[in-house]
Amino acid sequence: MAMPTVQQKGSQRGSSASKLPGWTRKWATALARPLFAVLLAIIAGGIVIMITSPGSIVDRFNAVVAAYQALYVGSFGDPQSLSFTLVRVGPLILTGLSVAIAYRAGLFNIGAEGQLAMGAMTAGIIAFKLSSLPGWLLIILMIIGSMLAGAIWGGIVGLLKAWRGAHEVVTTIMLNWTAFYFTDYLIAGPFKAPQQANQTPSLPLNATFPTVANFYNQTLGLFLPKIANPLSYLVDMSFFISLLALVVYWFITSRTTFGYEIRVIGQNIKAARYAGIPIKRNMVLVMAIAGAFSGLAGAIHLMGQFPYQLIGTTFSIDPTGFDAIGVALLGRMTSFGVLLASLLFGGLRQGGTYMQLNANVPGDLVYILQALVLFSIASEFLPAIQRAWPSWLRLGRRPALVPAVVGASVVDLTQETGSNGATPGVNGAVDEQAEVATDGALSLREEE
Repeated sequence: MAMPTVQQKGSQRGSSASKLPGWTRKWATALARPLFAVLLAIIAGGIVIMITSPGSIVDRFNAVVAAYQALYVGSFGDPQSLSFTLVRVGPLILTGLSVAIAYRAGLFNIGAEGQLAMGAMTAGIIAFKLSSLPGWLLIILMIIGSMLAGAIWGGIVGLLKAWRGAHEVVTTIMLNWTAFYFTDYLIAGPFKAPQQANQTPSLPLNATFPTVANFYNQTLGLFLPKIANPLSYLVDMSFFISLLALVVYWFITSRTTFGYEIRVIGQNIKAARYAGIPIKRNMVLVMAIAGAFSGLAGAIHLMGQFPYQLIGTTFSIDPTGFDAIGVALLGRMTSFGVLLASLLFGGLRQGGTYMQLNANVPGDLVYILQALVLFSIASEFLPAIQRAWPSWLRLGRRPALVPAVVGASVVDLTQETGSNGATPGVNGAVDEQAEVATDGALSLREEE
């Protein structure tokens, strides 16, 4: 007796989801958790403002609206504010990629700030020692040198993890403080500026990046309308290096054998070992690449922003490397996600001061929002809520058809089961194989 083919019930159950194109469901699924985390943080932050603000309920609500309005205006409200935000976004992108690529391999890189410090210091030393070189060559050497320094600093962590099993969280934190004190010694000692207390000289002009506004006026502005008052827009050309790094990261993780291997290591190290993947070598390489991203972040910030000099003790209080952890987690380790998360965190940092000045709300609200975003992601609120939703509200859908194990017909996996859990009309072996195939299809879709 031939088994039934497609059943109307399975088709109706998946009809609501099938109306959306595949890429739409994929993007919606990928963005749902980060957007929910941000929304939850905004709501919780508004509650904090209402509790701590004086006046009536209406006054408290108006304080929330004014605070978020000022936060937006101070970060993205006009081209000048946007340029200030992008100055912060560039290093956040690179350090976020540093944390993300390590996390892909199951490693937690807390050392982005120390790798950034070593990269910036190396770039500065190259500029001071080789200042007579042509600008294009000097900038290339500074970029390469900063990436090598960061790669060595990150590679030490990978080597200790692979060779001795040392936990990367402990080693990166210790190496952070080693980098902070080491760079402070160099800044206050061999490379200290004359007649200055705790800073290096400014970089030579040929070792700096022009701002985007000046570069535009000197190139496209020769035959297109010029940008008035270009000194008001601080974002420099190094921002495009950060965007290029996003493409490089995407290519490494999605289009190379190495990217596939580190994903397997991060998801199941035993399976990776069984498949013959060189785990120790890849751990060292992935931490070296992570360090290279962070080292580059230090170099471009030094080369692109006034006063173009290294100042003692600044690395130990710079939040960029630690904000990168939130950027990577919120961006779900994807290049596009890291870009969006960097814009959010950079906007929060930039708009916090404007909010405090114009809405009379302490800038510490920014830190509260960042913490709430991470708390929401770590607590898995959205997946728990989604599991309680009815099936028609879910973005994903169970495949309606799975090839049968025996015979040439197709088994309907969505039909009702009997009282004993078996599917009517199909023997137990077929039911078991169909369930395995369905679970595999669902897991593959979730990984995508």
